[in-house]
Amino acid sequence: MPKPTVFVTRKIAAEALDRLTAHAQVETWEQEDPPPQDVLLEKAARVEGLLTLLTDKIDAVLIDSAPNLKVISQMAVGFDNIDIAAATRKGIPVGNTPGVLTETTADFAWALMMAAARRVVEADKEVREGIWRAWGPDVLTGYDVYGATLGIIGFGRIGQAMARRARGFNMRILYNDPHCGHEAGVETGAECVSLDELLAQSDFVTLHTYLSDETYHLIGREEFAKMKPTAVLVNTARGPVVDPDALNWALRSGKIAAAALDVTEPEPIPRDSPLLSLKNIVIAPHIASASKATRLRMAQMAVDNLLAGLQGERLPNCANPQVYG
Repeated sequence: MPKPTVFVTRKIAAEALDRLTAHAQVETWEQEDPPPQDVLLEKAARVEGLLTLLTDKIDAVLIDSAPNLKVISQMAVGFDNIDIAAATRKGIPVGNTPGVLTETTADFAWALMMAAARRVVEADKEVREGIWRAWGPDVLTGYDVYGATLGIIGFGRIGQAMARRARGFNMRILYNDPHCGHEAGVETGAECVSLDELLAQSDFVTLHTYLSDETYHLIGREEFAKMKPTAVLVNTARGPVVDPDALNWALRSGKIAAAALDVTEPEPIPRDSPLLSLKNIVIAPHIASASKATRLRMAQMAVDNLLAGLQGERLPNCANPQVYG
């Protein structure tokens, strides 16, 4: 019996890829950049399984033009790049990798927060440029994290992991979430408050919400105007949760003190973006989950989902369980 055919849209960990090739005919896109849409359409049209990343556009056009497609396995927690309704309509299960990157992403969000608060990137840049200012009372002064107030928007796994870290820094912890009363809130002493209250009282605001119609540009001019002028914004969720024009205004006008982003709108951030000329912002290229151990676990989970779908079995982690209804 011939092996099922699979297209993998980027190189993944060798251990996971080897396991996949033992059970399927695998073609892998070897380049660092994602495959162009026309290439992705052509590949998808003749395979039974897709292993995708967030940067791949898996829309209704692609899904409807892939007659043999049995499963889409996303190597990510989020799946807003995939038309879930179109996949469900065609009976195609979509896999994702929830839970695996919680602690890794929280680690990175915390690193961004510390870097922005204490101006680490700005200081490093000065040293590399041969600038070593004499010690002075106001030279590269930042903001204390220990004992400050942390506001967490979105209190899912990663938001809760941030709260646990904040306890070690003796922080007051506020959170805003559609569902108050989380057990983790009780355990960490986190208080569920309105968004306005969180913005007004927090020294650090960190975003961990999903991207949806309700959260698109959730943080805009009105929200920045409610924040402290000493506040630091951290975004490791999705770029469009923050209005980039409003962020630029807030940073330049002193409405907030600093920002640290792992995600931008759009991605990659345009080279002419005014944000890139600011000193009071740290920008990373969407690498919050980029630890070697986490990326291996993500790849293995994606392969687990893919193999299950190819064999007609229920996916271990399915983003559209209604497909089995």
